[in-house]
Amino acid sequence: MKEIKAFIHRNRITDVIHALKAAGFRNLSIVDVKGMLKALDNKEQNYSVELGSAVITEMKLELVCENERIDEATQLIQQHAHTGQADAGWIYVTDITQAIRIDG
Repeated sequence: MKEIKAFIHRNRITDVIHALKAAGFRNLSIVDVKGMLKALDNKEQNYSVELGSAVITEMKLELVCENERIDEATQLIQQHAHTGQADAGWIYVTDITQAIRIDG
């Protein structure tokens, strides 16, 4: 199994989630995070006093899937997270060495 973490602009998350769900991917988590992606416009960017830098609120998508579906999942994310700018986000893929179901 693999875990995909994708950091994308929040205005693209809905399309990404719909595409992944339509393709049968279900193990999704979405989290608001502060990040350093290039802002699409001035409204998207804020200044963080804690970090001493300009930041945007990005979405971190976490997806767990079978090894053989990794290419499909990453292609869907790339296609639907696209903003038209050169640096629209990042996708990371890592191995999962163990997965344990919590029952009950």
